[in-house]
Amino acid sequence: MTTLTDGSRTRSEAGGTRRPAYRAGVRPRTILAFLIPFFVPFVLFYAAPVGYALVQSFRKIERTGGQFGHLSTTFGGITQYRQVLGSDQFWASVGRVALFGVVQVPVMLLLSLVIALFLDSPLVRFKTFFRLTAFLPYAIPGLIAAITWSFLYHPQLSPIVSLLGHLGVHIDFLSQHTVLWSIANISTWLWTGYNMLIIYSALQAIPQDIYEAARLDGASQVQMALRIKVPIVAPALVLTAVFSIIGTLQLYSEPSVLAQVAPSVSSTYTPNMTTYAVASGGNYQQAAAMSVVIAVVTFVLSFGFMRLTNRRAER
Repeated sequence: MTTLTDGSRTRSEAGGTRRPAYRAGVRPRTILAFLIPFFVPFVLFYAAPVGYALVQSFRKIERTGGQFGHLSTTFGGITQYRQVLGSDQFWASVGRVALFGVVQVPVMLLLSLVIALFLDSPLVRFKTFFRLTAFLPYAIPGLIAAITWSFLYHPQLSPIVSLLGHLGVHIDFLSQHTVLWSIANISTWLWTGYNMLIIYSALQAIPQDIYEAARLDGASQVQMALRIKVPIVAPALVLTAVFSIIGTLQLYSEPSVLAQVAPSVSSTYTPNMTTYAVASGGNYQQAAAMSVVIAVVTFVLSFGFMRLTNRRAER
């Protein structure tokens, strides 16, 4: 039996069948071996919990046999979603983080952009040191950072409050009117360096020929930053904004830590804290419905922001 090869397929003269010929070293089993380490944890720790939460959100607990009867879980349809959508506490927490995001996200991204442009300037020395210094807060776990800042905010322990008091400025960082912005300060301190690195990486990918042409045209460093660098790194800004929107709706560690020292931070201060409080009370079905609603709101906001920015970019 002889075999003819046309470079991409093999024909057997005996049977006349054709089968794909794989390149040397590339086999389906090899590809599968590389994909399995990703898909197994993805299914076990992401897809399965999401599917389980979705199923639980359509169930409810019923008691049969009077006040002390047996509890059973049955199909409840959209009962849990009706309760979530009618919960004033839940929507108050959503509105709180929405206000948080409207103010904190633009401020943080502006700081990240300014620092990235500063580090990308040819006039700046010791760039490695400044880059590491800006990124260092992100290397600290958020829980540890929140605990540290809670001491800096405490009226009786904080050197900042003491110094401001000597200067005649009396401010309570943990009061009802200021604690949200105290949390925003912690998030900004934590995530500015992370977003800066994303923007800085995009700046490093800009060809140097563009800068040389701009210098020949007499453009200054400020003009190149505003008219060349910022428009080119706009996709990186959109990416960091989407990440920030998602992170805002998942806000949990900072307010949960400050709740230990700030009475104004309740157990339902953010959507995630509200979900945890409901689950701690044993109502896992309603907590699952809240999780699904948070996921949908997060998707709508992030996807809507991307569509809005893409439409403006196309104009």
